[in-house]
Amino acid sequence: MGSCKVPYSVLLLYFVIGTFFVSQCSAIGVDANITARLLVNASDAAGRPIPDTLFGLFFEEINHAGAGGLWAELVSNRGFEAGGPNVPSNIDPWSIIGSESSLIVSTDRSSLFERNKIALKMEVLCDSEGTNICPVGGVGVYNPGFWGMNIQNGKTYKVVLYVRSSGAINVSVSLTDSNGLQTLATANIIASASDVSNWTKVEVLLEAKASNPNSRLQLTTTTAGVIWFDQVSVMPLDTYKGHGFRSDLVEMLTDLKPQFLRFPGGCFVEGEWLRNAFRWKASIGPWEERPGHFGDVWMYWTDDGLGYYEFLQLAEDLDTLPIWVFNNGVSHNDQVDTSNVMPFVQEALDGIEFARGDPNSTWGSIRAAMGHPEPFDLRYVAIGNEDCGKKNYRGNYLKFHSAIMQAYPDIKMITNCDGSSQQLDHPADFYDFHIYTSANDLYSKAHRFDHTSRNGPKAFVSEYAVTGTDAGRGSLLAGLAEAAFLIGIEKNSDIVEMASYAPLFVNVNDRRWNPDAIVFDSSQLYGTPSYWVQRFFTESSGATILDTTLQTNTSLIASAINWQDSNDGKNYLRIKIVNFGGDKVNLTISVGGLDPNSIQLSGSTKTVLTSGNLKDENSFNQPKKVAPTKTLLENAGTEMNVILLPHSFTSFDLSKESSNIRTTGTDSSSRASF
Repeated sequence: MGSCKVPYSVLLLYFVIGTFFVSQCSAIGVDANITARLLVNASDAAGRPIPDTLFGLFFEEINHAGAGGLWAELVSNRGFEAGGPNVPSNIDPWSIIGSESSLIVSTDRSSLFERNKIALKMEVLCDSEGTNICPVGGVGVYNPGFWGMNIQNGKTYKVVLYVRSSGAINVSVSLTDSNGLQTLATANIIASASDVSNWTKVEVLLEAKASNPNSRLQLTTTTAGVIWFDQVSVMPLDTYKGHGFRSDLVEMLTDLKPQFLRFPGGCFVEGEWLRNAFRWKASIGPWEERPGHFGDVWMYWTDDGLGYYEFLQLAEDLDTLPIWVFNNGVSHNDQVDTSNVMPFVQEALDGIEFARGDPNSTWGSIRAAMGHPEPFDLRYVAIGNEDCGKKNYRGNYLKFHSAIMQAYPDIKMITNCDGSSQQLDHPADFYDFHIYTSANDLYSKAHRFDHTSRNGPKAFVSEYAVTGTDAGRGSLLAGLAEAAFLIGIEKNSDIVEMASYAPLFVNVNDRRWNPDAIVFDSSQLYGTPSYWVQRFFTESSGATILDTTLQTNTSLIASAINWQDSNDGKNYLRIKIVNFGGDKVNLTISVGGLDPNSIQLSGSTKTVLTSGNLKDENSFNQPKKVAPTKTLLENAGTEMNVILLPHSFTSFDLSKESSNIRTTGTDSSSRASF
C-alpha cells in the first residue's frame, strides 16, 4: 500500500485544493458553445504497440480484503491462535452459548499442530439428565465469522474441525441466524470415547434450508464431559473454480481483464516490525498447519489461508501474470543490515523455486504436493515495497538482485526507487512509482511521463489513486482524475509497462483506507467510480495506441486505440475522452488514415461515465449511481460531431471493416461489456 499514514496537514492540503477545484469548476459559465476538435491519425505509421501487460491488479491484505473477503473461509480465528501463544487467551470472535453453571470455556496448548498449539477446551457441566439439565438447544460456542456469515438457501457448506474428548460425544454442528433462533442447517457428530480419545478430523456437509446474510456457526451439546476443538473451518463448496475464492468478488476482477496480479502488498509485506511481516513459508502447506500472523500495519489477524500458493493460483485462475512482492529485510521500524541479509535472500530464492521449480526440487515438491505439479508462470518479482529511502535498502537490494540474476536470469526485477525523473544508481528491469494525491494534481499528472527518459528500466505504476477530501469513499471526481491519469499512462506506454489501482478491496466493516475499487460485506458488493473507470481500459493491453491531437480546450484529455475482439475477430477504434471541466463541449472528431466508408454504424457504441454531482458515490442502496451507460452511436464515421457532458468520461467504440491498420497481440480480451 502507499504511504501508510497520511499526515493531517496533507489531508488539509487535499481539502483546500479539492475545494478550490470544485468551486472553480462550478464557477465556470454554462456556455454551451465551447468547441474543440480531436484529430486521430489511424494510419499504419501512426500506430505503436501497447505492452500486453499494461493494466492489471494490485491485491493487498488491507481492509479485510482477503480474510473475510476474497478468501471464502467463513470462520474468523478458526485455529484460536489470534489471542496469542500464551494461555488463557482471548478467543474473539468466538462466544459462549450457556451460563457459567452449565459450561466453562478456556484455551490450552494441547493442539495436534506444532505451529498452532492453542486449542479450545469446553468443559460441559450440564447434562441431558440429572440435577443440572442443559438448556434446550444445548450449550457450547459460536462463531459469527467476519461480521456475519452469508448462508444461502440450497447451497452446501463444508465444515471441517478437529475434536477430541475424554468420553463419548454428541455435538450438533449448526448454521443459524445471528441469535441462534433459526437453524439453517445442522448435523450431529456422534462418536464413542475410543473414536475421539485422540485428535480426530471430522468433515460435515451442511445444506442450507434457508438464507441469512448474518449467520453464525454453532457447536453445541447436551452431554456432560470435556471436549476440545481446534482448526474449525466452514467453506462454501461453490468457490471460484473450486480454489477457495469468493466467486462474486473474483468475477468483478475478471471483468477488468487484468494482465498481472501484484501481491500480497504493500505495507502488509513490510510490517511495522519484521516479526509481524508476511512470511511466505508460513503461508503454505496444509491450512491447519499454517500459524497465521498479526498484521501490525493494518492491525488485524489473518489465518493465512490466503497464502503464497493461493495467490499464485489466483493469478493462474485469472489467466494473468503473478508479480510477487517480498520482504527485503526492511520493515517500517527495523531493518536487517546488509551484512546479515543473505538468509532473507535465500528465502526469496526458495520462494521462486516453490513457484517455478521442478516438482522434484525441494520447494517445487511442496507445491506439487499441494496439488500443482506444473510450475506457476512467475516472471516478475518486486524487491521490497516503498523502501528506497531506508538506510539498508540499496545494499540489500543489490544482494537480492545479484543472487536472483545468477539463479534465474529471466526473472524481471522491480526496484522501489523511482527512476522517472533521474537515472537509477543500481540495476533494475522496472522501477516502482506510487502516487496518492488530490484530483486536480492527478489530472495534471497525466503528463507525468511525457518527458521521462526512454532509456533504462521501464516504469511500473503499481499504486495510484485520488485520496483525501476529493475522493471521499469513491467519488466521480476521483474517477475522472484517474481516467485522465490512465490516458496519460496509455499514451506513454512505451515507458510505462504496467499500472494498477490501490487498494483493490474494502470490507465495509473494517475501512482502513479510503477510497477503494470494490466495496463489499458478507453478501453484497459494488464498484466505486474508480472501478468503473478501469473498465474503460480493459482492451488497452496489447492494443495499438494512435496519435491524437486536441485543438483548444484544456479541460479535455484524449487517447485512441485500435483493438480486436478476440471472440469474433472484429476490429474497433476506441476513442476515450475525459471532460474535466464544468461545461459541455461540442467536439468534432476527425479520423484520418481510414477509408471514409470503413466505419460501420452496426456495432458502434458510446459509453459515458458521469453523474449529477462531482462528489456522487455508489453504495449498497445505489450500487450503480455512478456507472457507465452504453448506447448505440448513430453518427459513427470518420467525421463526427459529438457532445461531451460536463465532468464526464466518454468512450466511442467505432466498428471497422477489415482494415490494414496494424493491431498487436493475440491475447486481446473480448469486447468490453458494461
